[in-house]
Amino acid sequence: MVILNRPLRLIIATFLACLPLISFANGENDSTHVQTETVVHEEAAAVSEHQEGAAHEAVSQDPKEKINAFIDHHLQDSHDFVFFSDEKENAHYGFSLPVILLDGGLKIFSSSKLHHGEAVAEVDGNYYKLVHGKIYKTDAAGTINFNEHGHPENEQPLDFSITKNVVSMLFVSALLLLMFTGLAKSYKKGPIPTGFGRVLEPLILFIRDEIAIPNIGEKKYRKFMGYLLTVFFFVWLLNLLGMTPLGINVTGNIAITICLAAFTYIITQFSANKDYWGHIFWMPGVPVPMKIILAPIELLGTLTKPFALLIRLYANITAGHVVIMSLIAMIFVGKNLAADLPISLGLTLFISVIEVLVAFLQAFIFTMLSSLFIGMAVQDHHHDDHEAH
Repeated sequence: MVILNRPLRLIIATFLACLPLISFANGENDSTHVQTETVVHEEAAAVSEHQEGAAHEAVSQDPKEKINAFIDHHLQDSHDFVFFSDEKENAHYGFSLPVILLDGGLKIFSSSKLHHGEAVAEVDGNYYKLVHGKIYKTDAAGTINFNEHGHPENEQPLDFSITKNVVSMLFVSALLLLMFTGLAKSYKKGPIPTGFGRVLEPLILFIRDEIAIPNIGEKKYRKFMGYLLTVFFFVWLLNLLGMTPLGINVTGNIAITICLAAFTYIITQFSANKDYWGHIFWMPGVPVPMKIILAPIELLGTLTKPFALLIRLYANITAGHVVIMSLIAMIFVGKNLAADLPISLGLTLFISVIEVLVAFLQAFIFTMLSSLFIGMAVQDHHHDDHEAH
């Protein structure tokens, strides 16, 4: 692929031009900032009656609890893109993202109004508050009712916000579009790609020759190459993006893995031929009573396959993030800094190198299993042996 200088310069120039327009994640709020301290004190008194209040007190006192809370926060999605925070000044440096709610109409406002859950946002006479990464309806005082398990009971509006994970996916999607359009243009100049296309071509040939053709078949693989290439590079780049200090954990979000697995499931079922459905509902070469028993089991098997896809990707990526952050936390929990620092950094570096490999392996496995499931649905079956019996 050839990344032309002009488009690249245009993208960089546009980004730099938009930076002054993006507010800081801890920016001042006009109507709600004055009420912030009062709301926080009132909220602390109300929440202390619930288990949630006890958890917050433990977090503020115990370093281990604070680290656990930080890891949980890292694994979750966010309405703000925060690069780093200053606990002493209670300041968060980054930029806010648009909040889009459907609550008796479309409500669009900046997440800076929520001030990381410390303020109440007023929009068209409605009041909203951020609690544990989710937006709830409340009153002007920011009252949140908790159940016996410490979970908010307030009504939740439909949330279509542009969160940190959404921004990451849009960035990776734009990067994929730029990469493959550049690769396609380079092929117009000759049979051998130029520039970055020389890096992409071996990966594309690898997916074609080692994944698509063996699992789907040489006659039918081309129909599904677009999806296989997209899901491989999409998952791989998101995994690599999660390894950066930006604190992004897209593929560790189970909602994302569910969507990816759903795409594989839909493509598989709608591409399946009559032999595939025949093996599910009326398996050949099996006695009729067994056919009746096996049909619901086989039908359930069509759902367990995408379930295995989503759990494998979600669990492996989440575990990697937890391990790395836990090793880094050893520096702050341990009392002997001189001894803990080299061990913690060494283990973190070692696990990070492994995670780079895991990022590729998970993209490869997801793509390979997707092609395997598709191949099982589209391949032609021969029942001559069963008919002879």
